[in-house]
Amino acid sequence: MSETAKEEKAGLAAFKTLKPYFFRYRLPYILGFLCLLIVDGAQAILPQFIRAAVDIVSAGNFLWTRVLYICLAMLGVMAAIALGRFLWRYFIHGSSRRIETELRGDLFRHLLSLSYDFYQKNKIGDLMARSISDLNAVRNALGWGIVTLVDGTIMAASILVIIIIQDPQTALYCIAPLPLITVVMLFFGRAMGRRFRRAHETYSVMSDAVQETFAGIRVIKSFVKEWWFIKKFEQANDAYRGANMSLVKLYGFFFPFVSFLAGLTTVILLLTGGRRVVLGYLSAGELVALFSYLQMLIWPLMGAGFMVNMIQRGAAGMARINEALFAEASIRSPALPLRGKNDAPAIELRSLTFAYPPSGENKQGVPVLDGISLVVERGTTLGILGRTGSGKSTLIKALVRMIDPPAGSVFVKGVDVRDYDLGELRMIFAVSPQDAYLFSDTIKNNIAYGKKDSGADPAPAELVNAALLSALDRDLEGFAHGWETFIGERGLTLSGGQKQRVAIARALLSAGEILILDDAFSAVDAETEKRVLGNVLTERAGKTTIIISHRVSTLSSADKVLTLERGRVSEYGSPRELLSAGNFFARTAELQRLGDASVLSGGGAARV
Repeated sequence: MSETAKEEKAGLAAFKTLKPYFFRYRLPYILGFLCLLIVDGAQAILPQFIRAAVDIVSAGNFLWTRVLYICLAMLGVMAAIALGRFLWRYFIHGSSRRIETELRGDLFRHLLSLSYDFYQKNKIGDLMARSISDLNAVRNALGWGIVTLVDGTIMAASILVIIIIQDPQTALYCIAPLPLITVVMLFFGRAMGRRFRRAHETYSVMSDAVQETFAGIRVIKSFVKEWWFIKKFEQANDAYRGANMSLVKLYGFFFPFVSFLAGLTTVILLLTGGRRVVLGYLSAGELVALFSYLQMLIWPLMGAGFMVNMIQRGAAGMARINEALFAEASIRSPALPLRGKNDAPAIELRSLTFAYPPSGENKQGVPVLDGISLVVERGTTLGILGRTGSGKSTLIKALVRMIDPPAGSVFVKGVDVRDYDLGELRMIFAVSPQDAYLFSDTIKNNIAYGKKDSGADPAPAELVNAALLSALDRDLEGFAHGWETFIGERGLTLSGGQKQRVAIARALLSAGEILILDDAFSAVDAETEKRVLGNVLTERAGKTTIIISHRVSTLSSADKVLTLERGRVSEYGSPRELLSAGNFFARTAELQRLGDASVLSGGGAARV
């Protein structure tokens, strides 16, 4: 995206997204502005009390009761100001907080609705920065930014009208420097917008560096690469500092300049107003009142700087939020979804060919799956074998429509996967992947996530059965808190095999019609694998199961085995048929048999 396009997006037009939120909270905002008007009106009256008191005292021979009445009236006005300030803060800042909460919730829900490829293009740290830092900037713009805009405009206009009515000649001299502030604000507003955008982007890079570092802390420590990641973070941190220093330099010049112009108006008042008092055109009280008004005018002038700061920062943040909020899912449910047929095959592939978009090494968009045709009948167990990169995982993604296969190429229960409601399609499957992702929660809750009934907790018997089937029951006995054992982020406290078996238990609890075990035993020993696989196939007798594995022994209990090479079907048949054919499946079986025999005889240890 070009810098010009970014600047346009970072403009005030970015706030158009907030129209529905403003409409919902229009009443609190209106009440807040009314309270703000009352406060500004009351503040504009105070110098008049001071003028009257000074004129009374300077005249001599006055009664203290007259001054006392003025003081009491001022106390009443100041009480009204205090109450009004509380109320406008409650209404306006309260509304900005509520809008922030709703917008963050809507953003989170939208992010969860996006397709898998969105997260391949966008880093998690950047999305977190948009959900936290950018939204904070938007909230400040909706709160303090709007307040300073409205308050500053009303106060400045009111004060200018009052001082011009009171003494036009003196007022015109005093406000002569003010147009310069308008010119400076226009210039600085544009420059700040660009710099705020850069600051937000560098914060995202730094946030992503931190998230990636802590997520991979095991690898970092095992390779003793802390120094490298410290260096990487320092670079991101320095870039963030540099972007903010660019803002500080610009911002640091703006406020002293505005303060200088504000001070200049005071000097002009002392020269012109003092002379007019000596000549008798102004009273001492009127001069003091004018001085008070000019002091009050400093806030709108300074507030203009705050307003530009917060509005520009909020616009930059809102533009980045809009990029995520308006991102469209590349894979969506059809307008009129169909439902599966109970008398059709569980899975049918018809000349399935798929290529990822050109990128990296795959610059030509070479097909990852090439002309695959296959029928998996209900209640059968299909095994899939293939080298790394042969297309096994891509095939599974096509079945659950994590990627979009060509129309008419993938059918589940007799219906094209593109004609299913996405939620209904994915509920047909229960998937246990190789890289089992566990949440920072208890073992019980990590398994319970598999329950597909919305809001329904699994019965204790269901949890126990899932643990027994996945051979997790003996591990639970060794945990200090059993089911309530907290496993940490990504299952940090569990071994690789334990994580995989928790994921298997989660998949079994979902009771999906088609179970997919995607290399789900890669970190499990042979004995445990045999036990779990036996339990699963016995429990799921009459249901469809797909087992992906690099171990031939794992696939020996399958009804049919599919072998893939470079995205094409190289063999298909029963394990017995493929062993007798003497091709890839048989050669792999022989190599693994020899490897196991070598380990048992001690040869494996000698090679190591």
